[in-house]
Amino acid sequence: MTAKKPLPGELDAIETASRDEISALQLTRLKWSVRHSYDNVAPYRQKCQEKGVHPDDLKTLEDLDKFPFMTKLDLRDNYPFGLFAVPRSQLARLHASSGTTGKSVVVGYTKNDIDNWADVVARSIRAAGGRAGDMVHVAYGYGMFTGGLGAHYGAERLGCTAVPMSGGQTEKQVQQILDFQPEIIMVTPSYSLVIAEEFERLGIKPEDISLKIGIFGAEPWGEGMRGEIEKKLGIDAIDIYGLTEVMGPGVACECIESKDGPVIWEDHFLPEIIDPETGEVLPDGKEGELVFTSLTKEAFPVIRYRTRDLTRLLPPTSRSFRRIGKITGRSDDMLIIRGVNLFPTQIEEQILRDPRLSGNYQVVVTREGHLDNLEVRCELQRELSGKLAPVELQVISTSLQQRIKTIIGVSVNITVMQFDGIPRTQVGKARRVLDERKKLN
Repeated sequence: MTAKKPLPGELDAIETASRDEISALQLTRLKWSVRHSYDNVAPYRQKCQEKGVHPDDLKTLEDLDKFPFMTKLDLRDNYPFGLFAVPRSQLARLHASSGTTGKSVVVGYTKNDIDNWADVVARSIRAAGGRAGDMVHVAYGYGMFTGGLGAHYGAERLGCTAVPMSGGQTEKQVQQILDFQPEIIMVTPSYSLVIAEEFERLGIKPEDISLKIGIFGAEPWGEGMRGEIEKKLGIDAIDIYGLTEVMGPGVACECIESKDGPVIWEDHFLPEIIDPETGEVLPDGKEGELVFTSLTKEAFPVIRYRTRDLTRLLPPTSRSFRRIGKITGRSDDMLIIRGVNLFPTQIEEQILRDPRLSGNYQVVVTREGHLDNLEVRCELQRELSGKLAPVELQVISTSLQQRIKTIIGVSVNITVMQFDGIPRTQVGKARRVLDERKKLN
């Protein structure tokens, strides 16, 4: 599907500004943000003092690399409010991460923060092809998770009609889409496939679904998954990026006219790519760990926050801001199997090269003695389920096994399951990796 490129008058002026104009704005806002953090966040001030740097040392954008990193450990060590830069009386809202790997990460927003957040999500929806008057079906989870309310306020800011469905209740999701006829859905990519399967179960074809645009985030997904979603729902699948610690959804978003990686809204978020081992800043185009500094956040500023997401900074295309490449994984999600480093998205890419297989899969890691074993569980498309002979399933399994061995360099066991053999996620992110080795520790 293609979309008309928006006219310059439809965009914020900064989206078409020169690099010099963008850099000048960034430097002004960066000086304010670093000073704001230093003056009002005691743990950050202590980290700066230990490193021997002061806000007065920040004279150019490049000087930012003199300052210390922030990590999720800093946030958890100062739970719940130790990194807030304003009094609690000035907070308009709190959000928090799920805390599945430890304490929740709690973040706060002033009224200005909420307004800025709504602005960048509105900008993201517009970049994705949405316009005032469109209806947006929001199937991200509401509550403490930033996805639902972030998408909701952005849709309303753009002048869209927000449908606050939240996650789960798949049959009701589909019924409301059929009844309300929204043009846009905002949801995780894995759950969008669950919704697509319900349409298939009802015998509804992609061309008969009202949706035109899907804005997908909250978990890594590749081009193979994009193709699968677009085919099953008959939409343009757009990648939105964000994380709780930096703001929520809307830190970056793809443009529908190019679909070549999320555009970072650099007037609010300053990106760096670093070597995850050494912390050295890498040039644009080199893959490494994504680091963000907030430029306008009042309640919960972050300076050089290490996201653990692995990607590259790419030159501008549809807007004047730089883009990020597809997230290849997280440095803390990387699996090491018999000395080979791999990410679940690499396996996903190979699975989706076979049109007979769906986008639902799981990677199971076990250990026998001193050796790690890797099993990839995948499943057939609905229309093929129960219709292929064992010999045909073996051909699919052998072909996938050989591709993974050739491309990724690791031997795996493949289990091809019938449709619906892998548990679906109803709310939140799909659980792609089951690392049974942890039970042995």
